[in-house]
Amino acid sequence: MEYLVRQARITDIERLAAIGRASIRDAGRGPLDAADLLRQLVYLPNASLLVAETRRVLVGGALLVLRPSVTAGGYVGTVDFLVVGPDHDLDRVTDALLEELLRSAANKGCATVEMAQPSDPADLARLTRAGFAAAGPMLRRPLAGADSARRP
Repeated sequence: MEYLVRQARITDIERLAAIGRASIRDAGRGPLDAADLLRQLVYLPNASLLVAETRRVLVGGALLVLRPSVTAGGYVGTVDFLVVGPDHDLDRVTDALLEELLRSAANKGCATVEMAQPSDPADLARLTRAGFAAAGPMLRRPLAGADSARRP
């Protein structure tokens, strides 16, 4: 099965929120629920909200949020969440989403990408294969060419 990864549209948000409901902690505790927050992130330039689909069916999604960092020497991209529907190939969808997230982070001038360490050993192995390494409570992956992208 082939998976297409693309930027999320506002019409994708309800399905993406439904897929990610179990992994989005504290949903509904703040002034906005997960779907409302995701709707706002679709249009922000410092965030990349991606979805994976096959045969026009949404099967997963991921969110990359950028922040400036003096110590990192540029922007740091944080993978805020990465979700895959239960009936789909977790490895292939995750790999496709991560590939596009890393490309987006590099295009936006990120020096590194980080994400929280997952508690599931299989998830950790998947991220390690993608080039992430433990750095305290986080996983980090430096991006190739980040130094040359920052030079004038």
